[in-house]
Amino acid sequence: MARISLTSGFSLIPEGEYVFGIYDVTYDEDFGKMEVKMVTANGQKYTERFQLKNQNDEPNEGAMNAFSFFAKTALNRYDIEDIDHTDLIGHYIRARVIHTQLPSRNNPGKMTTFANLDRDKTPADGFDTTPTQAVLTMMNSNTPVSSSNIDLDALLG
Repeated sequence: MARISLTSGFSLIPEGEYVFGIYDVTYDEDFGKMEVKMVTANGQKYTERFQLKNQNDEPNEGAMNAFSFFAKTALNRYDIEDIDHTDLIGHYIRARVIHTQLPSRNNPGKMTTFANLDRDKTPADGFDTTPTQAVLTMMNSNTPVSSSNIDLDALLG
């Protein structure tokens, strides 16, 4: 008989300020949908979504501005003009989580709580606290290979 481990289920990240590590980014060019997957040092996950194209297949200026600020802040490079979406993987960003309550789509008499990141974001060099082993594994397993994260001395030495 197989044993299946159970999780504690879904829970919203409590309101407050966090450093998030970006561990995965997906981009669907056809629809202009960007998903930036992040995790806190203690393993709480959050996904930031950007709809970079509108229904007419044209750039969504508001989303492009929001994503540009997010990307420049995460990379701590405000002089760049373009990036590959995977350039964000392995970087960190400090942001405040705020909760918003709206009527439920399925049950208008019931309120639903959403977690969102505040507009004020700042660069971070890493987590403020020691991350769990699972978070370290997650952050390291998706780090793309680029010239900035290759130790040439170790390879050649």
